[in-house]
Amino acid sequence: MKINPDLKEYIEKNVFPIYENNEKGHGITHIKYVIRRSFELIKENNLNVNYDMVYTIAAYHDIGHHIDAKTHEIISAKIMYDDKNLLRFFSNDKMLTMKEAIEDHRASSNHEPRSIYGKIVSSADRNNTVEQCLRRSYLYGKRHYPNYSDEEIFKDAYNTLNKKFGINGYAKFYFKDSVYENFLTEIRNLLKDKDVFCNAQRNYIEDLKKNNKL
Repeated sequence: MKINPDLKEYIEKNVFPIYENNEKGHGITHIKYVIRRSFELIKENNLNVNYDMVYTIAAYHDIGHHIDAKTHEIISAKIMYDDKNLLRFFSNDKMLTMKEAIEDHRASSNHEPRSIYGKIVSSADRNNTVEQCLRRSYLYGKRHYPNYSDEEIFKDAYNTLNKKFGINGYAKFYFKDSVYENFLTEIRNLLKDKDVFCNAQRNYIEDLKKNNKL
């Protein structure tokens, strides 16, 4: 899935460095993960889409997270849409479609993404391993609730992840995704018991700290 090399170079040099401002759970490692997952979904579902648009949407989707986590999808969409350098690669109509896709990517959004592009990045933005959930929810808690103890963060993570991935959770499927389906089974089993979840996250985070991987 070939990306315009000039577009790729521009984003790698000018967009990726901005992610140093975000907490690690929404940093450049996460962005590269979402880019990779986006193209895995395209391949698995044989989707007919513009690869440059998919790449750009995934690259910008969390760029405003450090400004305001609660409205980051709106901020990120505006940053992308206001980037006049992208007009070298995209028409105004494509810019608008990408803006809407970024606005629509949050799993907690009260409406379905307006285009296939929004559905791709929204789906790719999901965690697909239990370890990712445990790590990212902990890092989010440390960044946004600095006065919380680790135990308070674990309990908050359980409540948040249960709302998102539990049996009646708001995270939605838009495409066939065998990796995500397996993950959902695993995380739901862990979320059946709050104490079991907190113990699993505690052990995992302690191991990351011990090995300087956090």
